Amino acid sequence: MKETLKYLAGITGPSGYGSKSTAEQVTQDCMGFIPSNLTAIVTGATSGIGAETARVLAKRGVRIIIPARDLRKAARVKEGLLKENPAADVILLEIDLSSFASIQRFCSEFLSLGLPLHILINNAGKYSQKLEFSEDKIEITFATNYLGHFLLTEMLLEKMVETAAETGIQGRIVNVSSVIHSWVKRDNFCFRKMLSPKSYNGTRAYAQSKLANILHAKELSRLLKGRKANVTINAVHPGIVKTGIIREYKGFITGMHYL
Repeated sequence: MKETLKYLAGITGPSGYGSKSTAEQVTQDCMGFIPSNLTAIVTGATSGIGAETARVLAKRGVRIIIPARDLRKAARVKEGLLKENPAADVILLEIDLSSFASIQRFCSEFLSLGLPLHILINNAGKYSQKLEFSEDKIEITFATNYLGHFLLTEMLLEKMVETAAETGIQGRIVNVSSVIHSWVKRDNFCFRKMLSPKSYNGTRAYAQSKLANILHAKELSRLLKGRKANVTINAVHPGIVKTGIIREYKGFITGMHYL
């Protein structure tokens, strides 16, 4: 309860930042530690957290790769980034994170550019209030939030390890998870309950996908340490943020009673 009150009040923690700290403030304070000529891929950068992440990184001189399902929407984001910072380097590439074939095409296109890769931010998220399936016949929330980012990370990992070895700059992978992962109890991580329209619960599906993001980060971190790769991966809870995912379904929070 005490920590919750600190969070809501914006009281700073050991890092010197709190819930009211902005991305601009944090990156400004770190400017002396940010190397030049970094390249970052930010999924879900056409709105919400991803768009703000891309904006601030571009402002700090980072080359931004925006993978997007809607390239027209991505183009509007790029236009805004260039308006704020005409020198920004922003590249748009098409991707549908619920489709394995689309992810493979994106990775081939990106790797063909011959660019380094220092940062991968797995931010894009899907919340569906009804049972839907991807083209690969997988429940859409899990396919997008977890499996899509898992495959994307796997296909780009060697490029990140190679970039870190060549430049001496530590690579960073960030899985944007959610505190909602804690709503999934150890004996209740169950796919069967997600595969029937009658028993499907969007909040449960979202929570399970976010728990999977954390488990992915923990296991990949272990593997990276084992091979002594100069790349780290972390899973983060971004805080309480009003985004399109939350607005999709007014019953999102009440869904916790059915987990």
